Amino acid sequence: MIAPAELNVLGGELPTPVSERAPVLTNRALSDRYRVLRLRSETIAHRARAGQFAMVAPDARPGTVLPRPMAIYARDAERGVVEIVYGVVGDGTRSLAAVVAGEHVVVTGPLGHGFTITDEARHVLLIGRGVGTCAMTSVAQDLAGTSVRVSAVLSGRDRTAVLGEDVLRRCGAELLLVTDAEGTSRVSAVRERLHRAFDDDPPQLVLTSGSERLTRLAAQLAARWRADAQVSIEAHMACGLGYCHGCAAGDGDGIREAPLVCRDGPVFGIGADPDPRP
Repeated sequence: MIAPAELNVLGGELPTPVSERAPVLTNRALSDRYRVLRLRSETIAHRARAGQFAMVAPDARPGTVLPRPMAIYARDAERGVVEIVYGVVGDGTRSLAAVVAGEHVVVTGPLGHGFTITDEARHVLLIGRGVGTCAMTSVAQDLAGTSVRVSAVLSGRDRTAVLGEDVLRRCGAELLLVTDAEGTSRVSAVRERLHRAFDDDPPQLVLTSGSERLTRLAAQLAARWRADAQVSIEAHMACGLGYCHGCAAGDGDGIREAPLVCRDGPVFGIGADPDPRP
């Protein structure tokens, strides 16, 4: 994780969340690891802002399953539908993967501070890896049909681990897909491609999530282009509301607690990092 000293709390008013049993519309596999959960929640679909998240747990399952923090991948306010993409990595997400259409999940949201898209931003660059990309897809949703240009770098181990392509293409974003398997995801290679693509007409805002290396890259690009940069941070959470203080973004300074990812984030501003290449 990027050092807490380099994180800036963006502030702003926190949303008023709801907690409800939401009916599941679909819960299907995207690949051998990732699944997409579509649920009906009119309140969250209306209130959620780009970059916010929800706490999700199966309803009425044997045993105790703590809710998991999950980015809101897409939302349709007109239909009252919310989509969440998640990786199946442990007992909690395996239990969630067993939920079928017609059953319910317990969902609390929207939570946290999302991305801040300033009026001055004419071009926004998204840089994401794996499931971390899912924190940024709703940015493209919000900007679709506007005059703001959206470009995105989508990174993963292989093509099955590259997420967000469907939503971003529907929203008209310009995409660069890179993978470890194809040898195209090295940060140095991605940096050079972005320099060539955008040095003459750079973005005013760089957003990232899903990788510490890519967070450093975003900060370096922001310094080079005199742009703003923001990062969405992932963290283990028990409540998602700031009560448990279990998701501090670091150790603090001995006097003050470090910012909480759930309450002060998950989106933070990041300080500029000098670009190592001319």
